Amino acid sequence: MGVRRSWDHLLEPPSGRGLVAIPFVLIVTITVLDIYTGRDVQLGPLLVIAPALTASLAGPRLTALAGVLAVAAQVFIAVFLGGLTTSNRMGQIMALATLSALVVFLRFVQERRDRALSLARSVAETAQRVLLRPPPRRMGPLQVAWLYMSAQDEAEIGGDLFALARAAHAATRVVIGDVRGNGLAAIGEASLVLGAFREGAHRYATLPGLVAALGDSVSRNVEDVADTEHDAGEHFITCLVLEMPDDSLSAAEMINCGHPPPLLVHDRQVTVLHARQPLPPLGVCEPSVEDDRTDPFTFTCGDMLVLYTDGVIEARSPSGAFYPLAERVASFPATSPDTLLHHIHRDLLTHIGGHPSDDAALLVIERTPSHRPHLTPHPIGHHRHHLSGSPPPPGR
Repeated sequence: MGVRRSWDHLLEPPSGRGLVAIPFVLIVTITVLDIYTGRDVQLGPLLVIAPALTASLAGPRLTALAGVLAVAAQVFIAVFLGGLTTSNRMGQIMALATLSALVVFLRFVQERRDRALSLARSVAETAQRVLLRPPPRRMGPLQVAWLYMSAQDEAEIGGDLFALARAAHAATRVVIGDVRGNGLAAIGEASLVLGAFREGAHRYATLPGLVAALGDSVSRNVEDVADTEHDAGEHFITCLVLEMPDDSLSAAEMINCGHPPPLLVHDRQVTVLHARQPLPPLGVCEPSVEDDRTDPFTFTCGDMLVLYTDGVIEARSPSGAFYPLAERVASFPATSPDTLLHHIHRDLLTHIGGHPSDDAALLVIERTPSHRPHLTPHPIGHHRHHLSGSPPPPGR
């Protein structure tokens, strides 16, 4: 059993186990053909293909094995044809041994880099689970679907944030925000808002009190967590905080702190909920607990809210056009949050035509007529583009 495990380890990655036989078949084939053609045609130098091909299919140990077998085959050819001591054969053997050693070394370096990258992704995934915990699929009467895309390949979290929490009374509170900047450098600032929101959502009786607490936390602590060494500019966070009572007859409320306005989908009509009394982003000025301004709106059964960060609406096509989120949402079938989010995700990637240049987050929330128990969150996947509750777009 131990021998088999060692051999299986040599055949990394698992998807290439059948292909790794090709270099060794080539060694045998080239050796036989070189012996068959005799001294007139020398095919021995082609043996360098074997270790080079193995390096793309397996790890350094199997690559070294291919290199050793290739050099041994070259020596065997020289002995069989009676020219081992000739300068030509010796030169071929030395060149093959040198190139094989170089290929093994480069494959070893690549494997170390792959391990470091895998570790970085594992750390990023752990950070996402701790900081950006996936919301439950249902909270109170609300059904939730979410999407997060990071601008950095190695990261699964960046400067965008969102969270849901229950209030002390029969209501659900939501925050979505965007740190100035993106990627891993913005995680510290995002954690400030998320921590303060989760702590204060149940504690503060009013939405203005909660927003004031978020602003106070950012103002006091942002310099301690911000990446001031590489970004000496002003640090602030735009955010949108909402409260949706369980009773559909009661008006929902929102406070917008410099964030893109949400979209309300009602009877296939899309309305942009512009704030009549907006506040500045968190961290721009000192918060005031006396400021009790909120923007009420109607959120009835069957309605959907689309919350997003500017990485969505500022995503550019190859021609430079911004993504028209409101227009696209109006054209998609909004049968469920998962369905709507899946359409937005696929359409956004098609619009960009490549990798997003900024962090982007989306939340789709539907008020349902029934109040079911909370469901456990979906586990976070290993993909940088994660879409909860629905399969990834084709080809991804």
